[in-house]
Amino acid sequence: MTSNGKNHEYICSVEAAINEIGGKWKSLVLCSLKDGKLRFNEINKKLPDISQRMLTKTLRELERDHIINRKVYPEVPPKVEYSLTPKGESVLPILDSLCEWGKKYCGDKVE
Repeated sequence: MTSNGKNHEYICSVEAAINEIGGKWKSLVLCSLKDGKLRFNEINKKLPDISQRMLTKTLRELERDHIINRKVYPEVPPKVEYSLTPKGESVLPILDSLCEWGKKYCGDKVE
């Protein structure tokens, strides 16, 4: 299903995967969560170039697709933590492989 709620048939499974984890920010958010739970501002500090609006949108999409969990603690002020679901954890080896590929073939473009 697409973000507008309509069913979508994918040409191949790669297209489906890229739809869920693709794009600049989704993969970076997932990488930032690979070591454990983080709060919104902690993720934002790890990704200083992302706007708060884009981070909120990205987190909502990842939560909608059951890739991350959002846990709200009943306290004042509200405390919210984000963590990977089992589905989210299953994508980490793929991201690690992409990281290695990037080092090998794009190393001169990586800081």
